[in-house]
Formats: sequence, C-alpha cells, structure tokens
Amino acid sequence: MKVQALDIQIGNQIVAYCNNKMQTCTVKHILDADQPNITLSVSINSHSHKSLLRVVRFHRDALVNLAN
Repeated sequence: MKVQALDIQIGNQIVAYCNNKMQTCTVKHILDADQPNITLSVSINSHSHKSLLRVVRFHRDALVNLAN
C-alpha cells in the first residue's frame, strides 16, 4: 500500500533505499516535517540482530510503500 510521505507516522514500516538496497525500515522519528523534504530516522534490522538507525528523506508529495 502506498501513502503520501506527509502521512507517514512513527512506528510505520516502510520500504526505503537504505545501505545501498531497498529494504523494510521502521520509522522511529520524524525530524523535519515542515521542510520541502520530510526527513525520517528509521531503524533497520540487521542479520546480527542489532537495530541500525539511518536517515531517509522524501519529497513531501512522494508516495511511499508501506510494508505488509
């Protein structure tokens, strides 16, 4: 399911390009929602069972895939 980047909420699982590949990420913080781009802090579950935090950015009107 796709949602507008502006409608993403903390806790959503999204599909985003992180660490040079498309993967499922969990939104931890919404950093700059009032800017032309939305900046999200997301966690990625690695194979070593540690949660890595990364930052992803989307245009406010971009459509983002929610993970099932």
